[in-house]
This record gives sequence, C-alpha cells and structure tokens, in this order.
Amino acid sequence: MFYGEYEHSIDRKGRLIVPAKLRQALKQQDTKALFLTRGLDGCLFLFPEAEWRLVESHFKKISFTKSEGRKFNRLFFSGASEVGVDRLGRILVPKHLKDFARIKQDVVIVGVSTRIEIWAKEQWQAFYEGSRQSFEEIAERVMVE
Repeated sequence: MFYGEYEHSIDRKGRLIVPAKLRQALKQQDTKALFLTRGLDGCLFLFPEAEWRLVESHFKKISFTKSEGRKFNRLFFSGASEVGVDRLGRILVPKHLKDFARIKQDVVIVGVSTRIEIWAKEQWQAFYEGSRQSFEEIAERVMVE
C-alpha cells in the first residue's frame, strides 16, 4: 500500500525519483513493472502491475457500445506507458503525460492506497486548498457504515 505526500522535481530528461518509502512498498509487493497513465483531476496515475491488471480487467467491462465508455477507455489506455524504476530509483515520465498533467518541474507524489498519483505542484496545491475545507463533509457522504 502507498501512503504519504512527497515533493520532488523532474529533471531535464523527464526522470522522476520515486520516493524511497514508495520504492520499498513496491519491493515488498515484488513489483516488476509499473504503468503510468492519465489520471483524474489533472494528475497522473502510477500503478504496480498487479493493480494495473485489476483496473484493466474492470475497465474492459465498460461497454464499448456506449460513447462515454469508448471515450474513457481511449483516453485512459492510449496514455498508458509501462515504466521501469532505474538503479537510481527514477522513472521516465513521457512528454505527453507531463503535458497532460501540466508538469514543468516541481511535482507532488501522493500515495493513495493501491496507486501513486503524480501532480504538478501548483495543481496539487489548488486541489488541496479547494478540498481540505470540505474533507469532513465529503467523508460523511462517501463513508459506508
């Protein structure tokens, strides 16, 4: 499982260091491959392979006869890239994904249970400031007893 919030920078070549605690969690899960794709709310989603296969299986069930289903799957899967962690703990973020998430250099990496999110720092700050005041209200609406 992935937890925490980490500030990092992407280098000139588009490489991003995966925080040590997240790399340790990946190692504990015996993750061999990672999948990076367009996320929701303007971020990128990074999945370990096992979780990616679950998500992929779930999204395959979306009917291709429905326009919204086709559109979602096209956008989600066409942006996907298999990425590996190099010996220095970095992944390469493709340009089309950096552009999608408006990432220039500074990022916030967020552990969200079964996935990792990568945000442009300014985008994360805007999301966080816009959401933190309503955190308890949101919890009341989404929590199931």
